[in-house]
Amino acid sequence: MRDFHLPGRSTVHSVNGMCATSQPLAAEAAISILRAGGNAVDAAIAASAVLCVVEPYNTGIGGDCFALLSKKGSGDIVGLNGSGRSPKAISLEKLKSAGVDALTLNSVHSVTIPGAIDAWARLLADHGTMELGRVFEPAIRLAEEGFAVAPRISLEWNFLKGHIAKDADALAQYTVNGNAPSPGDKYRLPALAKTLRLIGEKGRDAFYEGPVAEDMVKKLNALGGFHTLEDFAATKSDYVTPIKTSYRGRDIYEIPPNGQGITALVMLNILSRTGLDGLDPKGALRFHYDMEAARLAYDMRDKYVADPSFREVPVDHLLSEQVAAELAARIDPDRRIADLSSLRDPLNRETVYLTVVDKDRNAVSFINSLFFGFGAGILAPGSGVMFQNRGSGFVMQEGHPNCVEGGKRPLHTIIPGMMVENGKAVMPFGVMGGAYQAVGHVYLVTNMLDYGMDVQEALDCPRAFPGANWLDLEHPVSAEAREGLLARGHEIRDTFLPHGGGQAIVIDHERGTLTGGSDPRKDGAAIGY
Repeated sequence: MRDFHLPGRSTVHSVNGMCATSQPLAAEAAISILRAGGNAVDAAIAASAVLCVVEPYNTGIGGDCFALLSKKGSGDIVGLNGSGRSPKAISLEKLKSAGVDALTLNSVHSVTIPGAIDAWARLLADHGTMELGRVFEPAIRLAEEGFAVAPRISLEWNFLKGHIAKDADALAQYTVNGNAPSPGDKYRLPALAKTLRLIGEKGRDAFYEGPVAEDMVKKLNALGGFHTLEDFAATKSDYVTPIKTSYRGRDIYEIPPNGQGITALVMLNILSRTGLDGLDPKGALRFHYDMEAARLAYDMRDKYVADPSFREVPVDHLLSEQVAAELAARIDPDRRIADLSSLRDPLNRETVYLTVVDKDRNAVSFINSLFFGFGAGILAPGSGVMFQNRGSGFVMQEGHPNCVEGGKRPLHTIIPGMMVENGKAVMPFGVMGGAYQAVGHVYLVTNMLDYGMDVQEALDCPRAFPGANWLDLEHPVSAEAREGLLARGHEIRDTFLPHGGGQAIVIDHERGTLTGGSDPRKDGAAIGY
């Protein structure tokens, strides 16, 4: 429990249902759906749609979605991969012939087909109780009538002005005379509202076929993209079998590759062997063990994680006792590992994570993203769809499992998590922040299971992340911890923005209550009823 003499957030407690998101308007929309008789899936999609409006740089209908679902508290977890694929006509050879040697953040070639809308529609049809039009109502209202911009959202919106300035359509819809909104400004998104209303009335196909799809393909083709109407029409999310590992008697579930959830599981396997017992949770040795485990796990990610329909990913081997023991043995408690590749993508990216638990204890762990802030910074003007740049997750190295190919899913950073104990789901959770997310999952789990923190304390705790050849530390990391890391050979830097942001809901099946936490690094809230 937190010290009530100090500023901070309390855990949120409820009986009937709860939603935790990075923006109170989205959490409120989810609770309104639950109160109206909807279930956790209905509420999660309502919240995600709202976030596409009120956090438009973090997520959008031009992005992707992953979800984990527990039906009525069951430990039999359902996974859905709603990540989009590259255009079928793209290839390494074509890109190189066109003089493209990197899939940069603003490149039209980094735009993969949006998977979120198909994933939302499929989840709702298979596991929800309401229609798209009903769950879109809060988002449509906010987009049409306007919403008040929150402080963290304003900060990053302003920071990203230069990214969208390269596209006149994006600049026109997401700035006013070239200026991003300030905290408390009212902002409207009429083109997006119109598209949401159309999808709500006519369903998934209204996005992937017809005028909206034509508007998207026209814009992408005008910039030299290989995208076709057939690519959009063929988009399909896939149910997948979640992968897991055990840590301190709990099973931690993640979406399998092409997602990077396996990175968090490899980290947990390493740390279960190095041990965090008795360490200061905010001290140098704890950070050292976490960061070394992260560097080893991300090295595995960058070598192996890819679309398994194109290249076999050795999941069982990577999660094996043998690999865990070999990696853990490389960690010296007194010295940084020298001969280890730098993380390929150390930068934080933008995402929204949310979780909902309803009165029947259906639990949804749900994540939606454009990747970088405002995605590729490319907007389809008629539909108001901002495109993701998830294709920058590919590499342009021939023969690499994650090399760009037509119709392929790239290595994906967004990862929902689910904790299971004694055959029951006990905590849907997630931590945003692009590549950081795997470290965020591990911090949250180990803060709670190794150090006995409640869910809010675990989210509040200071964070670090390995950069290219240094550690990015949040400002609250103590001077003593910094000195200890320097002594172990780490170069350290202060991160410009805090690492990620997270949400989680703890399900107490015995007492019949829910406990929620929401990260203070964002504007969000856990709301229950």
